[in-house]
Amino acid sequence: MRHLSRTISEMSRSGIREIMELATARPDIIHLELGEPDFATPDHVIEAAVEAARTGFTRYTPNRGILSVREAMARKIQERNHFDVDPSQIVVTTGAVNALVQAVMVVCDPGDTLLIPDPGWPNYEMMARVAQTSIGRYRLLRDHSFLPDLDHLEYLCRESTRPKAIVVNSPGNPGGGVYDRPTIERLIEIAGKYDLYLISDECYEDIVFEGEHISPAAFDDAGRVISVFSVSKSYAMTGWRVGYLAASPEVASLVAKLQETVTACASSVAQKAAEAAISGEQECVARMREAYRRRRDVALEFLNASGLLVSRPQGGFYVIADTSSVKSSGYELSRRLIVETGVAVAPGETFGPSGTGMVRISLATGIDTLREGLRRFSAAIRAWS
Repeated sequence: MRHLSRTISEMSRSGIREIMELATARPDIIHLELGEPDFATPDHVIEAAVEAARTGFTRYTPNRGILSVREAMARKIQERNHFDVDPSQIVVTTGAVNALVQAVMVVCDPGDTLLIPDPGWPNYEMMARVAQTSIGRYRLLRDHSFLPDLDHLEYLCRESTRPKAIVVNSPGNPGGGVYDRPTIERLIEIAGKYDLYLISDECYEDIVFEGEHISPAAFDDAGRVISVFSVSKSYAMTGWRVGYLAASPEVASLVAKLQETVTACASSVAQKAAEAAISGEQECVARMREAYRRRRDVALEFLNASGLLVSRPQGGFYVIADTSSVKSSGYELSRRLIVETGVAVAPGETFGPSGTGMVRISLATGIDTLREGLRRFSAAIRAWS
């Protein structure tokens, strides 16, 4: 038999998923590795899906998504993200991950360079590999809440192989940085100066504890920004698989064209559920956000007392812990934690080279479970240092 695709065969997997699969095979594991809300999907969202199924929303939809859903998304973007977009410029996707990979594929040709954050979500690198796109990594500053090192980013734009696009992520995964207005304005300036697209991953937009979420597209007059949103984190809808992308008419048209070959369209029933989530009462989002805030504060207090805290996350539902005192790789450490302590965390190296000596701890679990997981984790790091 002839060989299978080298691109896919040689592509690294997400270390988060590797650890999750190892942990899932064992009983009584405290899961602090996966970024999945532990809350139930709100009742009014579920009822909307049931009603949609009963009234016939069980067929194909346009590639871009159901018009009423895109209209609801356009209103939300105008009211909460503070930029105007026509529903025709929105594409509803099978999760935000689909929106992101399609954005990369539409913007980049094989051999182009995509700049991604370091540390950053490992799927960005995987997406670039699928698109046969080279990657460059720009630094996030651990001593400054994991905000981007903008001078380093501009250096890469100026001195390296000329990139085609920059991926930005605020609130950030894994570091929890929330980009302020001067940071956003400088990013737009750099994108304009070097004629780049800006792919903005805003999946954690509703989970902000300090500062405010600012969408780069609100400062974009040239159609460079491709904004990617999700209902997964905000409404505890990870399994519903609905994301959405807002972009210039040209980009949105190509994304819709590409989507026809990938998934055709997002689930019709899930789209109506997402419409109810975005258009309905938002108190459920506030309740979940406050729960994450309490958990974050518990984790900060615990890790600070143990001398393991790296930085204070401003948003998202993760915290970074320092494991540099243990002389093993993050993968080895994460596997050992599962086997010997029953705690699963995400290895820092999966987020990029600067993740060495760190692990990511998810706050998507109850406070009592979180405390016990942190206790076991801290004790293990002390013992193994």
